[in-house]
Amino acid sequence: MYKEKNPFKLGQVYEMHDRCSHCGTKYKIEPSFFYGAMYVSYAVGVAFAVAAFIIAHYFLGGGLLTSFFAIVGTLIVFMPIIMRLSRNIWINFFLNYDKNAASKTKHQNDDL
Repeated sequence: MYKEKNPFKLGQVYEMHDRCSHCGTKYKIEPSFFYGAMYVSYAVGVAFAVAAFIIAHYFLGGGLLTSFFAIVGTLIVFMPIIMRLSRNIWINFFLNYDKNAASKTKHQNDDL
């Protein structure tokens, strides 16, 4: 889906292919399509923050300030992953992945 597989190359974190290499599905359905991923990103960020708090506070025994820094550090480190994961979740609300799409397209083209 993304041109650069490493999400930590921040200059290329949003660069996507126009179409799926497997089935040819167009990723960008309309202009500004991925603005909706911001809402998903908020929810995913909250989930990461809650997980960081639980680990830092309950499992590692840190205080509230330590837990706060753990949350901030987690969100900064995982920001590129959260952004990409949010886009993937958002596009899956609207498109369904069909693992047999390439073979179906090949068979349709053979029939022509």
